[in-house]
Amino acid sequence: MSESPTSNKSLTDWERLDAMEDDDIDLSDAPEITPEMFAKAVVRRGLKPTQRKQQVTLRIDSDVLEWFRIQGRGYQTKINALLRAYMEAHQSS
Repeated sequence: MSESPTSNKSLTDWERLDAMEDDDIDLSDAPEITPEMFAKAVVRRGLKPTQRKQQVTLRIDSDVLEWFRIQGRGYQTKINALLRAYMEAHQSS
């Protein structure tokens, strides 16, 4: 078999990167992460779910369901989050 098509030698100019200051880095294409965004961030990879989901049959007005579906992938998670927020807001203290 011939040589591997990849190389173990890095083409990155590490000396130039080490010499860079924070102000030299162009972050124009990356949005600034606010403390609120950071607080909402969740890393789930490798972790067990905090709570198990339970499958139910629920009757929802068709226009409401269609609106959520139009929102795209994760619409069921959004519905769950809204129901949780309502539940937490109405729990007696």
